[in-house]
Amino acid sequence: MEDVESCRKEAYGGGMKEPLIQLHKDGKNQSIKESNGVVFLSTFVAVLGSYQFGSCVGFSAPTQSAIRQDLQLSLAEYSFFGSLVTVGAMIGSISSGRIADSIGRKQAMRVSALFSVIGWIAVFLCQGAISLDTGRFLTGYAIGVFSYVVPVYIAEIAPKNLRGGLGTLNQLMIVLGASLAYIIGTVISWRLLALTAVIPGVVQLLGLFLIPESPRWLAKCGYEEECHYALQTLRGNHVDISEEVSAIKNTVSTGNLHKSRPLDLFQRRYLHSIIIGVGLIALQQFGGCNGVGFYSGETFKSAGFASGKIGIIAFACLQIPLTAVAAFLMDRCGRKPLLLVSATGTFLGSFLSATAFLVKAQRPHWLEQWVPLLVLAGVLLYIGSFSIGMGAVPWVIMSEVFPINVKGSAGSMVTLAHWLCAWAVSYTYNFLTDWSFAGTFYLYSGICAATVVFVAKVVPETKGRTLEEIQASMN
Repeated sequence: MEDVESCRKEAYGGGMKEPLIQLHKDGKNQSIKESNGVVFLSTFVAVLGSYQFGSCVGFSAPTQSAIRQDLQLSLAEYSFFGSLVTVGAMIGSISSGRIADSIGRKQAMRVSALFSVIGWIAVFLCQGAISLDTGRFLTGYAIGVFSYVVPVYIAEIAPKNLRGGLGTLNQLMIVLGASLAYIIGTVISWRLLALTAVIPGVVQLLGLFLIPESPRWLAKCGYEEECHYALQTLRGNHVDISEEVSAIKNTVSTGNLHKSRPLDLFQRRYLHSIIIGVGLIALQQFGGCNGVGFYSGETFKSAGFASGKIGIIAFACLQIPLTAVAAFLMDRCGRKPLLLVSATGTFLGSFLSATAFLVKAQRPHWLEQWVPLLVLAGVLLYIGSFSIGMGAVPWVIMSEVFPINVKGSAGSMVTLAHWLCAWAVSYTYNFLTDWSFAGTFYLYSGICAATVVFVAKVVPETKGRTLEEIQASMN
């Protein structure tokens, strides 16, 4: 009985005994806004984890010289500090699915937020490399878990007509967190920047007391009454949820007949979902997004610009609004068209930049003055195209295509693939550009072209379909 009561409290958000929206007894309709109020609140609380993700990724860029000077760190020691976020994220991604399946989506976010807050406080208070590295590792672990659990939680609570747009907010908040970390980091000290990163974690810890647990996770754990209450709270009292509850229960009961282990992911019935999830994430990263984004300043310098700061400014000014546009278009145009347009745009942007660098290497004097502008146009086209589709849509689709009984293991695999590929691209970019800027961007353009083919042939459209309908079609 205590377990059931505890789960009921989680379904309503912390210790509340009634739903967040007071449900009318007379059956009169509430407004659409009021019906989706808890969904919007829950999404906002969840994507605070995405903001912490972005803040962690963006922290090292504006703080390198100040941290090295204050703590007397060598370049090797600072590089080790910077890389620990990826190490922590890989470990977090491996454990993310098991944590989210064992203790719930809300509790997984709570654990991650706590690790993030402790990590940033350690960075703020550090007096040497050990505490600095410990804090960096803890924040990395937190974002490894966040990168899985946030899109999954949003997908499991959102109505099908809002799921794509709300899911895109995950990427938007990552971009916003990274961009603001860089901008704020140029005007305040690195310790204060670390302290500002504590704020979203604290707000999320408090907000988690106000939102419901995922109805699908509750159903998976056998808490049918709590699943019903949580779903009714999310949808509003006037909405008939019987059909949705029935679909969830049927899917869960079918999935529970096939309890899965990690190795079971390679069974034939899950192969299509795995190919889609891992394939999109791998192509997203190997298309060069981290290399182009992280080192855009150096790329512009090599093209002939006097300062690389224009790369960071352009990155922030373009990526944030276009990611917001993607959130607006996701449930109107669909996932697949956005992916096709985005991958085509990244191909064209990479190809244009590669050709400009090739022209620079050939040094025909009548075109040389146009090289910086052509590289700028190519990189901006790449970043803009990536923001409108390839940045957010793979995470949305990842949260949609896996059945509930393998979602934890499959999500961990996809998230781990993301961090491994991200590390590989970030690590190799400078080596590749030392070899040839033109060759590097031609390589990325070839992968982007392959992405267009992959999306056209393999990826299904999931717009306007429930999770249960999508997963039934996958299997």
